[in-house]
Amino acid sequence: MAARIPSLTGIRTIAALSVCLTHAAFWTGHYTDDYVGRLLSRFEVGVAIFFVLSGYLLFSPWIAALAEQRSMPSVSRYLGHRARRILPAYWLTVIAVYALYLVYEPPDASPTGAGWSGFIRNMTLTQVYGFGHLHSGLTQMWSLAAEVVFYLLLPVIAWVLVVICRRRWRPDLLVVGLLALMTVSPIWSVIVAGSTGISPTARLWAPAFLGWFVAGMLLAVCTRLIRRWDATISVAVAAGAFLLSGAAIAGEPTITPTTASATIVKHLLYAVIAVALIGPLAMREQSDWWARLCGSRPMVWLGDISYEFFLVHVVVLEVVMDVLGFGVFGGSTPVAFVVTTAVSVPVAWALHRVTRPLWRRERSERA
Repeated sequence: MAARIPSLTGIRTIAALSVCLTHAAFWTGHYTDDYVGRLLSRFEVGVAIFFVLSGYLLFSPWIAALAEQRSMPSVSRYLGHRARRILPAYWLTVIAVYALYLVYEPPDASPTGAGWSGFIRNMTLTQVYGFGHLHSGLTQMWSLAAEVVFYLLLPVIAWVLVVICRRRWRPDLLVVGLLALMTVSPIWSVIVAGSTGISPTARLWAPAFLGWFVAGMLLAVCTRLIRRWDATISVAVAAGAFLLSGAAIAGEPTITPTTASATIVKHLLYAVIAVALIGPLAMREQSDWWARLCGSRPMVWLGDISYEFFLVHVVVLEVVMDVLGFGVFGGSTPVAFVVTTAVSVPVAWALHRVTRPLWRRERSERA
């Protein structure tokens, strides 16, 4: 197995804190449809970073097998790793949130997703299929519901690409195939925006975000073809794309804008940001300021618990808003963000420690 790259763990810290910041901005009422408000909402790009990183890390073993003429990864082992890493911590979080809401409910909490039907939906990651299933404290899990679909699709996609390449290292065919697969997301955006017969929740279904996951898979191919990746230029490109995403061309402050064109522009910019931030870190022999920053001990430590942080931060944010006396869509974004982060970190660490025995023997870097 490939050795773990610490900086690829550290980049998770940036993704997790970005998601927390954008949720703090939303809850405190700063998702305004002006440049600053749109830019605050664009910190949701942390989700795209997670998706691209997953695509890169999970597809890399298949790429290595092709390039080095080795046997393909075991699908059963891959799925077992994914289930052990993702589900126990997720299930514990869902159970804890539902139990909490039996005895305590923050003011103005959403009434949706309650009862046994909502609980089953959330436990099975099917809460995004139809209205009324997202539960307060768990609303961010729409992205995990999409990512689980990607996990299931990956072996199928990999098998098709391996067949196309006739089990040989053909990066040209891999690139063409993956670029074709990336078109699923913009096509889906057009279908959803122009159809009255499909549920509006389809905006949150996996096809809408498949392009980010495939961008990571494409990155896994490209890092086999290049030797150097200038981190300074790449991070500057990511910063420029992020600033551009705050423009009206990328739509209003929401994960899926009203128009297909705005959705496509924004998702493309997010893909550029994520690839530009992750790309230099994927170059194993490269050591520069960006790799040293993301590979620093604090970044790696928090990156290790970033998944658990993602799971718990929304319910913590809702409680923090109540304790601080912030009304819904009121209060200070920096204060909500800092306090939520401070409380979420030890909770995430505890959740990480409880579930770690199920998957700690994995040697390679996993998404």
